[in-house]
Amino acid sequence: MLVFWKEKLVLLSVPKTGTTAIEAALAHKASMIVSDPPELKHAPVYRYNRFFRPMFEKACKAEMETFAMMREPISWLGSWYKYRQRPFLDGSPNSTAQVSFDEFVLAYMRGDTPPFANVGSQARFLEPRPNGTKINYLFRYEDVDGWRGFLQDRFAQEITFDRLNVSSGPAPELSQKTEQRFRRKMPEEFELWDSIQTSS
Repeated sequence: MLVFWKEKLVLLSVPKTGTTAIEAALAHKASMIVSDPPELKHAPVYRYNRFFRPMFEKACKAEMETFAMMREPISWLGSWYKYRQRPFLDGSPNSTAQVSFDEFVLAYMRGDTPPFANVGSQARFLEPRPNGTKINYLFRYEDVDGWRGFLQDRFAQEITFDRLNVSSGPAPELSQKTEQRFRRKMPEEFELWDSIQTSS
């Protein structure tokens, strides 16, 4: 999470949505960098609302706006799947080296989600709170022109973003049957994705 006091903007970092590149490009402009622990680095809206928003509004007398990105749900799970195939995780309960992408997604949908598929939910991360706290500026990860243009306008300068922390290899493919089940089981992920306007 990055806090830009001058711009009155807070970047909430949804895991696996490319925010590492934004953080690398803009960290030198941030008034506050929350890099650890992961629970705060990747603070979802509900945690931001509970801990950070009151600090800004009550102690600092400032109303901040929030920015985040969301990835297409299947692509997002594919990124997690590839990330957890790293040799470093071999033998770990979090490793996906011994499972197919279909098995990973089916496990993700289970009520008793195994460790290797326990990666959270973008919809829950971004869910507005009853008091009105929400993401003010939500972009699709793939809409590079949209989020880059927004940030350049907000910071009033041209910004170069490098691709960082990208898993190698082709994107894993999901069977049509499993995709249909995923869409039925977790429609909120796709409904939120479909609701995001793009620059094109």
